[in-house]
Amino acid sequence: MRIVDLIIKKRDGLPLTKDEINTFIVRYTQGDVPDYQAAALLMAIFLKGMTREEIVNLTLAMAHSGDVLDLSDIIPYSIDKHSSGGVGDKTTLVVLPLVAACGVPVAKMSGRGLGFSGGTLDKLESIAGYNVNLSNEDFRRLIRQNGIVLSGQSGDLAPADGKLYALRDVTGTVPSLPLIASSIMSKKIAAGANGIVLDVKVGRGAFMTNLDDAQALAQIMVDIGVDAGRDMVAVLSDMNQPLGQAVGNALEVAEAIACLRNGGPADFREHCLELASYMLRLAGQGERWTDAADVRQQLEEHLANGQAFARFRQMVAGQGGDVRMVDDPSLLPAARFIEPVSAVRSGFIAQVAAEAVGIASSELGAGREKKGDPIDLAVGLMVHVKVGDSVQPGDTLFTIHANDLDKLAACRSRLESAIAYSDTSVEPLPLFYGTLYGR
Repeated sequence: MRIVDLIIKKRDGLPLTKDEINTFIVRYTQGDVPDYQAAALLMAIFLKGMTREEIVNLTLAMAHSGDVLDLSDIIPYSIDKHSSGGVGDKTTLVVLPLVAACGVPVAKMSGRGLGFSGGTLDKLESIAGYNVNLSNEDFRRLIRQNGIVLSGQSGDLAPADGKLYALRDVTGTVPSLPLIASSIMSKKIAAGANGIVLDVKVGRGAFMTNLDDAQALAQIMVDIGVDAGRDMVAVLSDMNQPLGQAVGNALEVAEAIACLRNGGPADFREHCLELASYMLRLAGQGERWTDAADVRQQLEEHLANGQAFARFRQMVAGQGGDVRMVDDPSLLPAARFIEPVSAVRSGFIAQVAAEAVGIASSELGAGREKKGDPIDLAVGLMVHVKVGDSVQPGDTLFTIHANDLDKLAACRSRLESAIAYSDTSVEPLPLFYGTLYGR
């Protein structure tokens, strides 16, 4: 089978067979297909698209290009969540302990972030000693011992995706829905999930800026999961303004801890409760947690009675983290310079542009432009207003946490473009735009 024949076939808009897709993925992963041929095939897919069957076959081929995690001897039904990323999105830190507090074991592998702020692993490393690099033996031991583990990717999961993503990044083929969906879902399937909750962001601070594109991506991923034998839920959530208040690694950890202690910003708390409820309902497999109101009540009780916080503390201790920082978040990394940004006029907040806030935080040092860039765990922003709020001159809009005065000044200038005012009242933005299901 010649790779050039596959390129020509897809160039002409014809579907590739399962064997053809498998052959390409195996040979490319092994290094037998040069990048220029792989890039040509990716561009043909970008231009001509793929059928549902092709996307599923591509996803499964990438998922099985390396190790496939099997936790069935420990967790009969494994649930996972994935967020497409956003400004201030620290939901994993709250959702996993919440679900574990209900007696459902959760084992998640997360990544480091590119762009606005660090990924889940970067945030967790704000806690001194927290070990994100667990061996397979320790990963499995902690699931048995604690029923909760949150670490970096272990083993060689979906190596084809890693190679293809790097190539897509430099060939202009990143915005292909089949390639995006197969990339995300191959890692979820390789990680051994039986049920998957997808949090697909839409808005100015998300990869998908409009609802139609976000819904299309979510539907493709749900279809992939169903055809691969997984139970699926996808929620479409707003990312036109930051989620919660904290944007930046240590700041976001502190906000997650506040939520686990039954506090924190209302929108962030609601978002976490919603995602956790879907995870529980999947884990119940139609026999438990079928009543949404009962699920919600149980989750709220676990925030109020401290059980969710206790499970987070247990997870941190199990992975070597300094629990004093959990008990007292003031011990987390802190910036040297803390300054407010104030409203310049009265009115109603019509915009808190998520992308501008995210870029400002990244330029302080909270994010990275390319893999391997260093991150300053202490810096970031606190966002004190939401769309629809009324303000007076001098009210605090943001608080900048910086370690460099020049970066602080540049951040202040950028934040001026993030806010828009209105003389008349403005409707608050919704948290969610819809939900897709697949079993």
